[in-house]
Amino acid sequence: MTTALLKVTELACSRGGLAVLEGVQLSVVAGQALILRGPNGSGKTTLLRTLAGLQVPDSGRIDCELESIIYAAHADGIKATLTVEENLQFWADLYRTGPIDAAIAAFDLHDLRMRQARTLSAGQKRRLGLARLLVADRKIWALDEPTVSLDQASVALFATTLKTHLASGGCAVIATHIEHGLAGEALDIEQFRATATQSGAFDEAFT
Repeated sequence: MTTALLKVTELACSRGGLAVLEGVQLSVVAGQALILRGPNGSGKTTLLRTLAGLQVPDSGRIDCELESIIYAAHADGIKATLTVEENLQFWADLYRTGPIDAAIAAFDLHDLRMRQARTLSAGQKRRLGLARLLVADRKIWALDEPTVSLDQASVALFATTLKTHLASGGCAVIATHIEHGLAGEALDIEQFRATATQSGAFDEAFT
């Protein structure tokens, strides 16, 4: 039996003091991509933020290896005054990983390497933000609409990178409305919509 890299049991989480999800159950093994489905406002972002440790769950368990997960949100998480290379090197130093060349190549950033991030287009910034996933070298990717602002060619780069990550023993939990050619399992989180309206917690996450 394959051991799950990420297992969630009876998880409840909230947004702004309001209960959003309850009773969430999911399990993701190496090589698997789990696609979160649900309309806007259903709690996909709140769930991903909770999985990544950015907010405390109201109840339930999240079982995964310590520091094995990285979260990529709508914001690209880049420093505008740093170059593409400097941004990736900053993350490499933070995560104590190796060279950044593989990340540069995977997202076709070589010609942009010495450009300041503030001069990049929205799509180029997104590619830089996604390249951080490779620099971090973590097994579990929690991705919130990762292909926003990407053109068709860049979506293909992302899909190839994701497939390589899965093939190398990683996994991913992805909130997306776009198909990436993955044979991933889908999870409709509408089934976990909270019946209560008030939570004891307060946070500023968005769904």
